[in-house]
Amino acid sequence: MSINGALAPAAAVIAVDVGKSSAAVLVTDVARQRLLGPLDCAMTARGVKDVIIQARAVVPAGLIRVGVEAAGHYHRPLASPAVWPGWQVVELNPAHVTEQRRVMGRRRVKTDALDLEAMTELLLVGRGIAVTDPDPVQQQLAAWVGHRQRRVATRTATKNQLLGQLDRCFPGLTLALPDVLGTKVGRLVAQHFADPHRLAALGPARLVRFAAARGLQVRRPVAERLVAAARDALPMPGAAVARQVLAADWALLTDLDAQIDTADTQLGQLLPQTPFTPLLTVPGWGTVRASSYAAAVGDPARWPGARQLYRASGLSPMQYESAGKRRDGSISREGSVGLRRALIDLGIGLWLSDPAARRYGQTLRARGKTGGVIACAMAHRANRIAYALVRDQANYDPARWA
Repeated sequence: MSINGALAPAAAVIAVDVGKSSAAVLVTDVARQRLLGPLDCAMTARGVKDVIIQARAVVPAGLIRVGVEAAGHYHRPLASPAVWPGWQVVELNPAHVTEQRRVMGRRRVKTDALDLEAMTELLLVGRGIAVTDPDPVQQQLAAWVGHRQRRVATRTATKNQLLGQLDRCFPGLTLALPDVLGTKVGRLVAQHFADPHRLAALGPARLVRFAAARGLQVRRPVAERLVAAARDALPMPGAAVARQVLAADWALLTDLDAQIDTADTQLGQLLPQTPFTPLLTVPGWGTVRASSYAAAVGDPARWPGARQLYRASGLSPMQYESAGKRRDGSISREGSVGLRRALIDLGIGLWLSDPAARRYGQTLRARGKTGGVIACAMAHRANRIAYALVRDQANYDPARWA
């Protein structure tokens, strides 16, 4: 494989530009002579088999490299050594393909044929990351991390919707209880007392007993404040419909919470089976943060160093240098979004829990650095620590990273 170096020379290369249900294929030899294609093939076992038969009839003896451009999840069926038996399979970065089109003078023209030509040039010079058989545990971990992230995003949107409906059926509740969904008593009121008249009729004493029967202790001043807000609530048109929508949102929120808890349990079982277990010894890095980083990194052996890993996250600054003058810009954002978010999250964990990292961040703040710069600095520190711990399979030593 190669990340910052070239792959071994190949006798012929096969560029594969995938779509949703079909793929375009171009076969070229080392002399840049087209041997086959461009042609379209269905993304089925029969379609790939036909391509292999045709390619073997025209390709000379030697190493054959198949390059598949990453395209969300659509490329995954074809980016597998099992699909191309005996051939080397590499994955191409779409940004590199776009840049190669620009080099070819086709920056603003995008067709399947031009993409295949750009991919062929990259393959002939040894670009791309070799695809290997994935680790089953790592696959499961990445799947559960993705599932959890999607459910968390959906839960956030559902909470916003729920709070909006709650304002329509119980106006003034947030004045008495600012964080409704962040407290147990707030959730109790949202679930059972969306109608303020019902809570007003219940009274403080009965509210305390109602909560106690459900395993929740509510202090008398809090109960009195909530009942007072219910008695002072303004009538709202459409409150009855809002309560119906609120009940549906509440059921959805409950289901999302259960799914996130299940994902957390799965991550807790899978992470110890991966090389990323040492990350749990770092202050502020729990199962979720470590699993998100593990899912974004994948096989740690494919990264030659922490510098390459950091650059792949898109957190490296943009640079422009000419005639001896250099100008640095903001972060490039050219890289993996998942890795970038994972590193920033690890940096936040360090800032909150590691004394040495906090002192470092306070030093940056004293120098007048902005919050974004400090966040990137924390992410850079977290990247070096995480890479070293996984590489050495060692626990976190505060003295080393002071």
